[in-house]
Amino acid sequence: MIAVRIFSVLAAAALVAAFAVATFWPPEMPLKVLLAMMDDTWVPTAQAFVQTSLSPWCWANIAQPLLDRPGWLLPTAIGLIFFGGAVSFSGPRGSRTRPRRWRS
Repeated sequence: MIAVRIFSVLAAAALVAAFAVATFWPPEMPLKVLLAMMDDTWVPTAQAFVQTSLSPWCWANIAQPLLDRPGWLLPTAIGLIFFGGAVSFSGPRGSRTRPRRWRS
């Protein structure tokens, strides 16, 4: 039950963040531009970390295409994943009803 609430709150926060990003900045603005607005050194630092710690393949095929997408897309995807987790943990639909009493 607590996992459902946690996932629901995380989903709501991520979807509100996606809406805020799409509202305050142009919807087609790439994620790397939004991150560069907050900190200019974030993208080169992340690139160096991923290429040395993981693989240059991860940067070229996973991180770079993700950073080229619109900035609102990542929080939306995260919110939908958390929403799916909340629905999965909630159980069957009728599980919270009172048990039926049989008349004899």
